[in-house]
Amino acid sequence: MKGPAIFLAQFAGEEAPFNSLDAITKWAASLGYKGVQIPTWVDSLIDLEKAAESQTYADEIKGICNANGVEITELSTHLQGQLVACHPAYDALFDGFAPAQLHNNPAERTAWATNQVKLAAKASRRLGCTSHATFSGALMWHLHYPWPQRPAGLVEEGFAELARRWRPIFDVYDENGVDVCFELHPGEDLHDGITFERFLAAVDNHTRCNILYDPSHFVLQQLDYIQFIDFYHDRIKAFHVKDAEFRPSGKAGVYGSYSPWTERPGRFRSLGDGQVDFTSIFTKLGHYGFDGWAVLEWECAFKHPEQGAAEGAPFIARHMIRKPDRAFDDFAGSGADISTLRAVLGL
Repeated sequence: MKGPAIFLAQFAGEEAPFNSLDAITKWAASLGYKGVQIPTWVDSLIDLEKAAESQTYADEIKGICNANGVEITELSTHLQGQLVACHPAYDALFDGFAPAQLHNNPAERTAWATNQVKLAAKASRRLGCTSHATFSGALMWHLHYPWPQRPAGLVEEGFAELARRWRPIFDVYDENGVDVCFELHPGEDLHDGITFERFLAAVDNHTRCNILYDPSHFVLQQLDYIQFIDFYHDRIKAFHVKDAEFRPSGKAGVYGSYSPWTERPGRFRSLGDGQVDFTSIFTKLGHYGFDGWAVLEWECAFKHPEQGAAEGAPFIARHMIRKPDRAFDDFAGSGADISTLRAVLGL
């Protein structure tokens, strides 16, 4: 496992040092981060189309990061991936993820988003990245609670359509040697293990269909985020280190009561302030040989982002595990040949 790294989406802005790739990577390195995950919709950090088409430009981007002491862990198309599949009920809310000229034009917006995600495959290859972070989008999120009763075949057709949209994208990623890693997230059709399995089956177990593991979203769903790793470790190709807590009351539970983040029973917290058992997570990922980056995604309803970022690097560093090259009790090993083994067995 490599790290610590930081996702820049929650920090990029108009004020220094967050307004350019050079400045923000210097800032990240000064806090102890060794990698950065770059949001491709932030123009001040990267020109996605240029990175996809120009090796010279990609080398410049990579060179800026390396000169400042960090590597590029992955590119992210979370916002564009959201628009690959968007139910009309959410058109007005998600239009802001696309350029203004595409607003109120869902078909053109979907085509633009699909192309953006494909461009990120080519840009990732040019930058030397082998994993990519994104969302699946959602055609069925409004159906997550089974009321009114769902007509037979509705969910199956939803996954079939999602597969039709993503299968050509996977093929582009395969051509470029990059894994698509879906952050399983409420609001997406892929939000837990079962939905990922259904989609994976719909795309014929495509090798480029993989997971960005983020335990915070599973805490909010009350899913066993440790056992999840046992089930899906072979598909986990990216990792967001993000904390959360779930504190239900006699008034509110997992649905949140339309409340703001500070008042919801389930909410994101800075690393170490929530309930996620990171010791078990890092142990389990290490056991299965995860060799990707441990990337802080900072979100918290209570703490300032710069404080969260400063605390994040040492937190991740403390939890990273160097796998042993020998057993802890080798000092007491006696060694034996076959005759000794048989003697121990009484044979």
